[in-house]
Amino acid sequence: MEDRSVDSLIRKPARTNLPDVKEPSRRPPTAKKSTPPDQTNAEQFYYSKQMQGKTHMVVVLNDGEQLEGVIEWYDRDCLKLNRTDAPNLLLYKRSIKYMYKAGPE
Repeated sequence: MEDRSVDSLIRKPARTNLPDVKEPSRRPPTAKKSTPPDQTNAEQFYYSKQMQGKTHMVVVLNDGEQLEGVIEWYDRDCLKLNRTDAPNLLLYKRSIKYMYKAGPE
């Protein structure tokens, strides 16, 4: 009888028909996002396109001076501008304010 009295005192959990509740899933720690690339190659694409088409460009310098010519080559820091009625120039990119395609003359 003692065994039965002890069994009757132990309570068993009641089962319900509710779906099992899952603990929120823990995502593994995400790795740091990589930094964006230093170069997008857009500049190289633009210069290459203008060089292949021998497009006449107007280059406006930081001081407001405008130069017109065709880009012969470029590198990371400068570009070479070929001009028809004036000497060719090697321009530092940091001295260029902006550039655009020359309109029809």
